[in-house]
Amino acid sequence: MNVMEPSLMGLRVLREVAERGSFTAAAAELGYTQSAVSRQVAALERAAGLKLFDRRPGGVALTAAGLTLLRHAAVALDAVAAAERELSGLPSDRGVVRLGTFPSAGVLILPRALAALRRTHPAIRVTTREASTPALVRALRARTIDLAILGSRPPHRPLDEQTPPLECLTLLDTELLLAVPAGSALAAAGVADIQALADQDWIASPSSAGEPGMGVWPSFPGRPRIAHTARDWLTKLQLVAAGCGITTVPAGMAEAVPASVRLVEVQGPVEHRRVVLARFPGPQPPAVANIVRTLRREAARQAGGADPTRAGS
Repeated sequence: MNVMEPSLMGLRVLREVAERGSFTAAAAELGYTQSAVSRQVAALERAAGLKLFDRRPGGVALTAAGLTLLRHAAVALDAVAAAERELSGLPSDRGVVRLGTFPSAGVLILPRALAALRRTHPAIRVTTREASTPALVRALRARTIDLAILGSRPPHRPLDEQTPPLECLTLLDTELLLAVPAGSALAAAGVADIQALADQDWIASPSSAGEPGMGVWPSFPGRPRIAHTARDWLTKLQLVAAGCGITTVPAGMAEAVPASVRLVEVQGPVEHRRVVLARFPGPQPPAVANIVRTLRREAARQAGGADPTRAGS
C-alpha cells in the first residue's frame, strides 16, 4: 500500500463501519450518504489491494486485512485528535477512560466503582456508554472504547472470532433468579417449578443478531409467551411490579428490585451469569489500569470475597 493514499476521511469511515457493523449505520453516524461511505471503503480497498470487509446478511465484518488496517488507523486517528486538542489549547485526554457497559452493569458494579475511583484517583475521568455485547465488542476492536463490562452466559465462548483475541477478566459470577409480583402465587411459594411457568407472561429484552433476548428462563420448555419487550432493567422490573409478567434477574441486582417485586429461585440446576471486563490486548495506560483494579475490588466486595488486587492476582 502507498502509505500516503488513505485519507483521514477514509480511515474515519473504516473505523466507523467496523464499529457499527454496517455501511448504513456508519453513514448515519457520520452524516454521509451510504454511497459516500461505500466509495471511501472501495478507495481504501484499492489502495490496500485487499478486501477489508466481508459483506454478510445484515451487515459487514472485518477481514484479517481490515483488522490490521483498523489497528493502525485507530492509532493514527487518536494521534490526530491529540494534536488537534493540543493546538486548540485544550487539556490532554490521557486521563480519560472510555468504558462500555451492558445494561445491568449500571446496577451490579459500576456506580460504586466510579464513586471509589473519584475518591482515590480524582484526576481520572471516566466516560461510559451502554450498548449490546456485539456493539461493545466492535467498539473495542475499533479502539473507540478502552474497556467493556459485558455479561456472559454458559458455555462462555470467546467474544468474537477475530485475532488477536480480546483479553477477558472475570469480575463476578452471579446466580440467576426470577422476578415475580409480590402478591403472586409464585412469590408466596418462594420457589418456582419450571413446568408451572408455561402459562406465565414474560418480559424480555429484544433479541438481535449475536445476542439472544434476556428475560426468559434459559431452560424454559417450549415457546415462551412474551408479552412485553424492554431493554431497560428498570422498565422490566416496574412491569413486573405492575403485575404485567415475570422476568429473570441476576441476584446481584437485588438492591435495585422494587418493594412490590420478589425474587424467587427456580427448581432444577442453578443458572449462572458472569460479568467480565474485556479489553484490546496490549500495554495498559495507567488510568486504564487504575479503573481495572477499582472494578475488581468492587466486584470482590459485592461477592463477599478478598480484594484480588491485594492478593496479587
